[in-house]
Amino acid sequence: MASIRRRGDRWQCRVTRHGFPPETKSFATKAEAETWARSIEVAMDRGTHQNRASVERTSLADILARYAEEVSPGKKGAKDEAIRLNALRANKLGKYALANLSAAAVAKFRDERLRAVSAATVLRDLALLSSVLNHARREWGFPVENAVQSIRKPRQPQGRERVLSDDEEARLLTASAPVGRRSPWLQPIIILALETAMRRGELLALRWEHVSLDKRTALLPDTKNGTRRLVPLSPRAIDTLRHLPRSIDGSVFPISAPALHLRFKLACKRAGIDELRLHDLRHTATTRLSEKLPNLAELSAVTGHKSLQMLKRYYHPNAERLADRLAAAVA
Repeated sequence: MASIRRRGDRWQCRVTRHGFPPETKSFATKAEAETWARSIEVAMDRGTHQNRASVERTSLADILARYAEEVSPGKKGAKDEAIRLNALRANKLGKYALANLSAAAVAKFRDERLRAVSAATVLRDLALLSSVLNHARREWGFPVENAVQSIRKPRQPQGRERVLSDDEEARLLTASAPVGRRSPWLQPIIILALETAMRRGELLALRWEHVSLDKRTALLPDTKNGTRRLVPLSPRAIDTLRHLPRSIDGSVFPISAPALHLRFKLACKRAGIDELRLHDLRHTATTRLSEKLPNLAELSAVTGHKSLQMLKRYYHPNAERLADRLAAAVA
């Protein structure tokens, strides 16, 4: 039952019911307290009541911090996710109590972000926020609704279709040659990326103990998809690896991701190549490998794509070459 009493200039309501923890809340008027008490009692009678105290005193920033500490470290992209979580915490959205995190508040966050960053970035922010809210509800027991599921999402942008041409490849390799103070690792990484379709993280994690030049394979024990993959090495890839200096720590490419990003950007500038990212080399490699491995199962085994839909995002055939193959088939 409910008990209501005056405390100073507020009305305190306390609802007690067998089988439920006591619920207490203060209101400006006695009528508000009575209305709230009735709603709590009805919810208890129906078995739908949930204690709201935890979501009223816990902010979104609080659970973002907890997620960063307890959940993110076990993920593949922990470092990148930590940066995104910190940005969400710093945003004014993080100041909302979970009880007040409405769809309107998240929609406003979406619109403000869209004015500053791309739709793809906003989609990643919303996906992470949705994961955090779902985890808070399922694993930590917070009675919070996932407001992200109620809002309109930005349209998924068209996937990148940037493929390196033969001329651009020649210029890029010249610009990345280890001359003077240039890194000895950049050009070999570019060649390996084009020959194997390995991801940046896979290349940087590659170790000599997992490379067999005799068997012409490179083992990736822990990929982005969480499975190991044995990558076949082309003659060009093997020749590149044979001429690499050996690092004392066993890494094939002892260079950090930020340093690689900077050196690749500078090499593109020297080569006069615009709008090229290191990940575009994976698109290029997948497209080239598809001409040598028309069997999709074999191609996906090399590239590590788990679905045909994802594989298609990385396959960008040349229309003229397809026309030549059609003409050859008719002849």
